[in-house]
Amino acid sequence: MTTSPYFAEHRTDQTAWCPATAPQAVELVRALRHQLCEMTAQLAGVERQDVTRTNGRAHEMRLEAAALRRDIREAQVLIDRLQRRYLSGDGRTQQRPTGGQSRAMVGLQAK
Repeated sequence: MTTSPYFAEHRTDQTAWCPATAPQAVELVRALRHQLCEMTAQLAGVERQDVTRTNGRAHEMRLEAAALRRDIREAQVLIDRLQRRYLSGDGRTQQRPTGGQSRAMVGLQAK
């Protein structure tokens, strides 16, 4: 599985995603949301480019878009997991929109 460099540089092993306290979870969620916004903007830029041609650059852009989509989904899963495990009922975090999808994923699926 290929991961985009935008998300891969911030990944660590699974134990790093187990904060001991709610304040640590809040900071992780904040950082993941920031990264999620950056990846979503990057994906929007990639999708605006004409990738319907069959040349090498178009292929490269399709691969980048696919990696960004995977990373966006993974970031949202991590955010949800942190919220459920450490922040349930904590008003400092944003809740998911109705329907159980993140705002970023709702926007991606609308395209």
